[in-house]
Amino acid sequence: EHLVESGGGLVQPGGSLRLSCAASGFTFSHVWMDWVRQAPGKGLEWISRISADGADKAYQDSVRGRATISRDNVKNTLYLQMNNLKPDDTAVYYCTKVGDDPQSQGTQVTVSS
Repeated sequence: EHLVESGGGLVQPGGSLRLSCAASGFTFSHVWMDWVRQAPGKGLEWISRISADGADKAYQDSVRGRATISRDNVKNTLYLQMNNLKPDDTAVYYCTKVGDDPQSQGTQVTVSS
């Protein structure tokens, strides 16, 4: 099983990023997926979940209204669109299968002017 995140970077407050997670080694279309993040000096924080078919989505309060989770089960890819980014969004972002701890390297998002 392999997950590779990409799309992070340095963005100014109020900016946007689209994170991607390429999945391989398992039947992606059968699996519920999460995005989690870890800010400097803090623990893991769950931020969003999507059902296997993409119909059901959930968000943590701090990102609701600013984040959109989606998936492409043909491309085996998970996405997280983040808008109106804030300095508190600065973290390493990971995709995981629901219930798993991050096993990948994640993608760094830094929000700073």
